[in-house]
Amino acid sequence: MATLNADYINPFLMAAKKILQDMCFVEVTMQKPMLREASFGTDTWVIMVGVTGEMRGQVMIAMTKDNACNIASKMCMTEIEEIDEFSASALGELGNMIMGNAATVFSSKGIGIDITPPTLSHGQVKFMSSYAKSLCVPLVIPNGQIDLYLAVKPEE
Repeated sequence: MATLNADYINPFLMAAKKILQDMCFVEVTMQKPMLREASFGTDTWVIMVGVTGEMRGQVMIAMTKDNACNIASKMCMTEIEEIDEFSASALGELGNMIMGNAATVFSSKGIGIDITPPTLSHGQVKFMSSYAKSLCVPLVIPNGQIDLYLAVKPEE
């Protein structure tokens, strides 16, 4: 399994920070990246987006229910207390915006990637990949944290 270098990590990080700040109106502080198993508890919502093209793998955006409701509230401009079909759609769109922005950054560097439609998962789940290690970057937001999991590598 190849490890990712900064050229393959930074576009995802830049995109996540930009979209969270510009579209969700939250300040974001990035913590130190670490290798971590993609295992989530019962209170976790995960947005998963596949990556194809010159890079392959998955990107997961994980957050607690409270953080998911907070982010959805900001995106929908109304108070969200439960994740329903409407707020789930907003969270999926968050994944689309982050990944679309990352794809644009990669394109400007001459790297072509495509993204799959987002899948939203809730509850206790564990994702295992023999394809690429999961690099987790905690993104600290007011009153919480969003974990960005990158399990991608350049196509060989």
